[in-house]
Amino acid sequence: MKKYIRKAAAVIAVASMALSTAACSNGGKTVASYKGGKITQQEYYDEMKKSQSGKSALANMIINRVLEQQYGNKVSKKQVDKQYNNYKKQYGSQFDAVLQQNGMTASSFKQNLKTNLLTEVALKDIKKISKSQEEKAWKAYQPKVKVQHILVSKKSKAEEITNELKNGKSFKSLVKKYSLDTGTKNNEGKLPTFDSTDSSLDPAFKKAAFKLKTGETTKSPIKSQSGYHVIRMIKHPAKGTFASHKKEIDDQIYQTMSQDQQTMHDVLAKVIKKAGVDIKDKDLKDVLASYVSTSTDKK
Repeated sequence: MKKYIRKAAAVIAVASMALSTAACSNGGKTVASYKGGKITQQEYYDEMKKSQSGKSALANMIINRVLEQQYGNKVSKKQVDKQYNNYKKQYGSQFDAVLQQNGMTASSFKQNLKTNLLTEVALKDIKKISKSQEEKAWKAYQPKVKVQHILVSKKSKAEEITNELKNGKSFKSLVKKYSLDTGTKNNEGKLPTFDSTDSSLDPAFKKAAFKLKTGETTKSPIKSQSGYHVIRMIKHPAKGTFASHKKEIDDQIYQTMSQDQQTMHDVLAKVIKKAGVDIKDKDLKDVLASYVSTSTDKK
């Protein structure tokens, strides 16, 4: 979340700046004074609109508002609060400190979460999934499985554990004795169920797990960014039918799309074009130039 929240902080920071610059259009009110002089709101506005940060601020404000206008009724307060509470639970007592370190408040972070949700809605509205995309994703899809694992720092230790299992030692006892994963150690090394759409697990770990049948254990150590794993499959159900997993498949496809910068750029370009944005200040005419050119070129 720190990486995510840092990105969110950047958006909120420029948005806040934009609100300030917008207020400057009032004219001659004083922003700051010093002995022998002052800086007016108009002077501040004129200076800010010359900067790249000021232009980015306006672009972000426009994007946020047109997303809200077109898709605001598709995102509820309940959805935003759910995501917010998930992050809050994840960070526990450190949550407020993490927000503060990134220059954010609870309110600004919630606004950013809402913007992300609105962008997801726009993506699904504008980009439709093709049958070939579904077929490709289904071919690679794995259903939700349940596994337990033992995490150690050295390959030799993982090999030693594998040998102990072969000699009759129980997986449960070896988890308790050796595993470095404090989050699962007291629960027999069990992980929450996951399928191939899960992005939180190491790819090597998932690949090895999906090869196991129910009751099987990996025969050699599985290396991940965390260390070396011994994995046991508790339950590996049959794949089933596409129809029974269509939602997961489509969600996976949209998740992949959302991580593609060009795709999301094209989506926002269409949202902006539909909004009919007209920028009145000639010095700021180009703030949406890249989006406008994209929406014009790709009809």
